[in-house]
Amino acid sequence: MMIVVVMGVCGSGKTTVSSSLAEKLGWKFFDADDYHSEENKEKMAKGIPLNDEERIPWLCTLHEILLREYSLGANVILACSSLKTMYRSILMGDSSVINRKSENYTEQKHSQLDFNKDVLFVHLHGSMELIMKRLETRKGHFMSASLLQSQFDSLEPPGDIETFITISIEKSIPEIVAEIEKNLGLNL
Repeated sequence: MMIVVVMGVCGSGKTTVSSSLAEKLGWKFFDADDYHSEENKEKMAKGIPLNDEERIPWLCTLHEILLREYSLGANVILACSSLKTMYRSILMGDSSVINRKSENYTEQKHSQLDFNKDVLFVHLHGSMELIMKRLETRKGHFMSASLLQSQFDSLEPPGDIETFITISIEKSIPEIVAEIEKNLGLNL
């Protein structure tokens, strides 16, 4: 069983890549944007970045989804910005990174997924100029293009404790999907 988290700033192609990969592999696909509260969506639509306190309940919900699917034996692909190391840790179930003073924090113990064997983070990387061009043509999404700078400011690329690959978004969707498959050891 495997979980792939396709991460990156808004407009990097997370949903397109994730849904294409899931369709090709026959894996379950979840888009983290579908799990934001209406309040968070409204705030982002107004060009106001979310703070950590507003993201924690959303990340905990996503962790529960990943854990549920994993325990059922499903392979899963999640499109999720996962900009900070702390956010990725929460996705894996590390409750020690959550500010315990948060009104959104529950004392419930979460089971943890293992960064090294259960999850591959795929960081879709590209220049601000390229991504801004994409955002300017995107229609029907709640995320304001004005938030791109704040996304780049918040981005902490994956590091030592995580299993990850970084892929340039200058590649085509089929090339990106093939590169992920190769890193998963899948030659379809």
